[in-house]
Amino acid sequence: MEIIKLINKNNMEVEFINLGATITKILVPDYKGNFENVVLAYKNYEDYFENRDSMGSIMGRTSGRIHNAKFTLEGKEYTLAQNNNHNNLHGGFKGFRKRLWDFDVLSNNVVKFSYFSEDGEEGFPGNVKVEVKYTLSDENALTIDYKATTDKTTLVNLTNHSYFNLSGNAKYSILGHKLQVDSEFILELDEFSIPTGNLIDVNKETTFNFNEVKVIGKDIDNPITKLQMGYDHQWILKDSRDVKYYDPISKRMMEMTTDYPAVVIYTMNKYSGVPLEYGNDIRYAICFEAQNLPIGYNLYNLEHSILFPDKEYIHTTTYKFKVGNFYD
Repeated sequence: MEIIKLINKNNMEVEFINLGATITKILVPDYKGNFENVVLAYKNYEDYFENRDSMGSIMGRTSGRIHNAKFTLEGKEYTLAQNNNHNNLHGGFKGFRKRLWDFDVLSNNVVKFSYFSEDGEEGFPGNVKVEVKYTLSDENALTIDYKATTDKTTLVNLTNHSYFNLSGNAKYSILGHKLQVDSEFILELDEFSIPTGNLIDVNKETTFNFNEVKVIGKDIDNPITKLQMGYDHQWILKDSRDVKYYDPISKRMMEMTTDYPAVVIYTMNKYSGVPLEYGNDIRYAICFEAQNLPIGYNLYNLEHSILFPDKEYIHTTTYKFKVGNFYD
């Protein structure tokens, strides 16, 4: 395992490890100019080898769950690793998060990670070459560029699973933070968080309506979120593909933009208990997992994850950090 650091002219710093191409630190200032870490991290680097919380890593080959860990592609059925209630979650027992990636530091602001996923790994077909490039701009934006190619038709749906807490060093929970999501629909889930094939209109089920800025904790314990114990749902994004997350105490704001059509928003409803550097409790962070629509019952949305040998998987997500009185 190796540690890599990027820094910009504003002294914003991002730290990675090549195990899982994982983000371990994002140091940004609050309104007083104090630089603090706004992502959760394990206290001991050794715990990333197990990474029971998918902390800060790249999820692959697919993010999210595949029902019964099976799918059919071009007439052939594939059986995957069952690592979550007989389903496949985030690619399997190791996925991409427990793999050592090669890396190349291209400048003080850019690092490119690469990984070769062999045919049959975790049950997925095809030899897949994956590149994940992180770029830290002088505008305090961290951009993730995903690329992948395959020699056989397969499934690919990549995301980053960082846990954000804009209080800095996770001084308090995210329940008082504010969120705005440009979305009209979420995917309906069953008791195992598998998409049923139905959509929920957020204008009718307002627990999930963040089109106007709303405090995260306001509706989080409504009956409809009981199965997931909070938010752990897929929002289908409008054309703006924009999410804003704000802490009114530190005055930090993070804006996520992406070319993916959806984002899973997860409020850390479960926690493994592995010691963290800060914030050792549930709901002390929130994940924004930009991705293609996840696979559900009867292979619902499967087509969004198919990668053909003559195509290249290309997606981009950016997290931009600001300070100010945005939603006070």
